[in-house]
Amino acid sequence: MRVFAPQPAVSALPPRLPSPFAREPHPIARRAAAELNAELRAGLAADARLATPGGGKMFGVLVCLRPADGVVGYLRAFSGMLGGRWTVEGFAPPVFDEAARAAWWPASEVELASLEAQRAELGGSDAARAARGRLAEVSARHAAEGDEMRARHAANRAGRHAARAASGPAAAAGTADALDQASRADTAEKRDLRARHAAALAAAAAPVATLDAALAALAEARAEKSRGFLARIHAGYTLTTFRGETRALRDIFAPDAPPGGAGDCAAPKLLAHAQRLGLRPLALAELWWGAPPTTGGRLSGAFYPACRGKCGPLLPALLEGLPTELAPQFGGGPIAADEPRTLFADAHVVVVAKPCGLLSVPGRGGALRDSVLARVRARDPDATGPLVVHRLDLDTSGVLLIARDPATHTALQAQFARREVTKRYIAWLDGELAAETGTIDLPLRVDLDDRPRQLVDPAHGKPAVTTYRVLARAGGRTRVELSPRTGRTHQLRVHCAVGLGAPITGDRLYGTPADRLELHAESLAFLHPRTGERVEVRWPAPF
Repeated sequence: MRVFAPQPAVSALPPRLPSPFAREPHPIARRAAAELNAELRAGLAADARLATPGGGKMFGVLVCLRPADGVVGYLRAFSGMLGGRWTVEGFAPPVFDEAARAAWWPASEVELASLEAQRAELGGSDAARAARGRLAEVSARHAAEGDEMRARHAANRAGRHAARAASGPAAAAGTADALDQASRADTAEKRDLRARHAAALAAAAAPVATLDAALAALAEARAEKSRGFLARIHAGYTLTTFRGETRALRDIFAPDAPPGGAGDCAAPKLLAHAQRLGLRPLALAELWWGAPPTTGGRLSGAFYPACRGKCGPLLPALLEGLPTELAPQFGGGPIAADEPRTLFADAHVVVVAKPCGLLSVPGRGGALRDSVLARVRARDPDATGPLVVHRLDLDTSGVLLIARDPATHTALQAQFARREVTKRYIAWLDGELAAETGTIDLPLRVDLDDRPRQLVDPAHGKPAVTTYRVLARAGGRTRVELSPRTGRTHQLRVHCAVGLGAPITGDRLYGTPADRLELHAESLAFLHPRTGERVEVRWPAPF
């Protein structure tokens, strides 16, 4: 443990451990993080890997009290491996027994690599290429023969129609029979060609099917081995709570399997090491250092709460027996009873002014049950159906559209699906943009390890497009108009933070938290499903 000098006053220490899921660390944890930051700048930052695109890493500090003498200091840790090593002097070791894993894991890696090499060799062999080539050649030849036959038969059919028309009703019986015979001949040729093609295709496809079956068997064998090795890896994570009870990693996540990397984040490393050393944790902070991930969403030197996917079930289990503050529930703040105010209403449609801090639809439990939907239902008992047509984030204020009956709801949602609804947002960004206008095209998907955060993912993300226009610049910030062309979760927030490199002011997920997120849905225009008239509702941004 690194000891603080000078020692902090007792009044500067938290009475209980702040929640690891709180966004803002306790001041004593910030002090420890500042010392770590200074060392990273002076030494570890020289590691070029941390500065390469996607090469940054999450680090953590855990302020602790040593009960034996009342000395306060802190432990340090990094997520995963640093510089290709699990153990680095001055940092908490991994939760698992590295020597025990080293006794079997290298040989297991060789097994997996061997199966993958066999699969690659078989799939890329001359025989495999030849078999696939023959199948492609046969398919192409069949397609060409089929096209030629269909064209010829079409010409034959047209000739027969012309001949029948020229002969008229009094055509000789022999002429009619000849034309019928020609038609039957075409049908027989088509039947014979299909039969020959089916036989030839089956012969060409058989070796490919055998090849694919062998490749699938190798893939399944590798997957089965991998599952077994993963279970063995998970078995190596035995954790002791601050109550002194032993918990297995797989039991903590049961009935689901632990996600990849569970137990390797900085926070569980720190807590497990503190428990082993007999230290009492006082405050935790995690920060990103180095280049942001390729998916975005991390800024060097910024603090981030513990992730929900891997650490959500794990940290509460580790902290059993230690007085800890409850995890924050966003959206639980008081919202005036007369909110949301009505901006437009008729027999079928209502448009309300959603305040910042109120959910569009209910969340899970407690204060999160409060929402626009719940309040509108209570206020308008005659309304039926799903009501809320689209959603605004908890932290976003602005114009929200509501349908008072199912038919109107369906019609309005169809307009959103066809991108016929015009939405205009206003935001202040932390940073000055160089361009006056532009388009951000970055596909997005949910961060499976840290919901509800979203990631940029060119391979698996859903298309997301936003246009922007600069309205003003002041004090190192930029006021912009944002027009989303798609409606992905957190689209504007991620597009600004990653696409523009300027997070929205007050963004607790992708930037720096403040009193509020300065993102506001200022206007919404749609076709009224009943009248066909275009309706536009505006509510000026309150910032």
